[in-house]
Amino acid sequence: MSIIELFLIACGLSMDAMAASVCKGLSTQRMDWKKAVLTGIWFGGFQALMPAAGYLLGAQFEGRIAAFDHWIAFSLLSIIGLSMIREGKFPSEEKADASVSMKSMLPMAVATSIDALAVGVTFAFLQAELIPAAALIGGTTFVLSVLGVRLGAIFGSRCRSRAEIAGGIILIVMGAKILLEHLAP
Repeated sequence: MSIIELFLIACGLSMDAMAASVCKGLSTQRMDWKKAVLTGIWFGGFQALMPAAGYLLGAQFEGRIAAFDHWIAFSLLSIIGLSMIREGKFPSEEKADASVSMKSMLPMAVATSIDALAVGVTFAFLQAELIPAAALIGGTTFVLSVLGVRLGAIFGSRCRSRAEIAGGIILIVMGAKILLEHLAP
């Protein structure tokens, strides 16, 4: 997997966290860089940890399902992508909350990184390098989350749906690419 492909996956995975960060920014009276950085740390940290956990899970089964691992990768990325597109088109009404307390951030960080767990399983099947992948995903999510808080404080909710849809499309395209690479002679 090339660094460009990995970066695109990182961007796709980061869109949920970025959308949640935009909501954090919406709920602030003014831009608070400390809260933006803490938001980035929460989301980026979980986005880095979840692929590692998924990788460890996937490595346990990799030998048994190597013949159809590309179908699993395609399916997982497509399901996650379609879910993100659906959320972008039909957003749920979430209450804006500016808090960066553990009580507020832990559930959001876990919820926005569940898809990274599934991608980690995919990385195990593809025998991708875990540490650079997790670091790039976490770093990308950190940067986009801080940017999301800033955008939320400036532009409002207009960006949220577009971020979800873009992330979903990226994940579906990457899943299709993985499948086509394995099916091509």
